[in-house]
Amino acid sequence: MVPVRLTGPRLAIREFHHSAADVDALYAVFGDREATRYLPFEPRDREDCADQIEQYLEEAQQDERTVYRLAVTRRADADAPSRAVPIGNAALTLGGHRSADLGYALRPDTWGNGYAGEITGLLCDFAFGPLGLHRLVARVDVENTASVRVLTRAGFRLEGRIRHDVHLRGCWRDSFQYSLLAHEWPRVGG
Repeated sequence: MVPVRLTGPRLAIREFHHSAADVDALYAVFGDREATRYLPFEPRDREDCADQIEQYLEEAQQDERTVYRLAVTRRADADAPSRAVPIGNAALTLGGHRSADLGYALRPDTWGNGYAGEITGLLCDFAFGPLGLHRLVARVDVENTASVRVLTRAGFRLEGRIRHDVHLRGCWRDSFQYSLLAHEWPRVGG
């Protein structure tokens, strides 16, 4: 495995570690009802989060890696590893035809700081640069207006509404699907 490390002005994205701190950090996102409100699963318990990190590490060891589930930390903390506790996660799931699904989730106490936009930019740079992808896709709950703004500011274009895309908490949820092509990303330029 070649570990992924992406750095932006305020954030660093790295592989998860199977440590108590990383498990607690993932639980702070995936175990929080507000943080998972627009995600396609119910809040998870701490044990499930530990299992998730184990799965992330197994995926990272694959000969031909197709899934990147990464920890997001504040860059100021990245220089002191003991303080580099994740504040969220970032994901790319590769599909066929040089495409990938993009996703991210952050702790609610970090919302409103522009971190989601920075994560999206770093993932786009990675996808269209070193990974050589042609297309990124992001699905977002139709009520998640903050993520819609993040995607449109990054240049993603609305492809359509997917009706009854996710069944969660007893009801069907619609999603918007957005995409971005390599030549539309100004920092790499296909």
